[in-house]
Amino acid sequence: MAWLFLLVAGLCEVAWAIGLKYTEGFSRLLPSIGTVAAMVASIGCLGLAVKSLPVGTAYAVWTGIGTVGTAALGIYLFNEPATSLRLACIGLILLGIIGLKITS
Repeated sequence: MAWLFLLVAGLCEVAWAIGLKYTEGFSRLLPSIGTVAAMVASIGCLGLAVKSLPVGTAYAVWTGIGTVGTAALGIYLFNEPATSLRLACIGLILLGIIGLKITS
């Protein structure tokens, strides 16, 4: 169950990171409310996950999911560059997440 909480926490991190773009500096009410709600949910689920997972592993996986998801959505939604080197680096982060899962 802890890994499920961690996955949800990571997805919520992606949601709030992308949501920041839509808040326009927290000047738009609905995107700001959604972004803050995603922040709270992300930290809350991370807190539940670290009850039974090592904090170092949980934090690394949480930030990794956030990094990979935000970078991928940045490419998709905001036309950020998708160079082969950038994609390879995202792939390395993903491999690190998988490695942490396998060894925990």
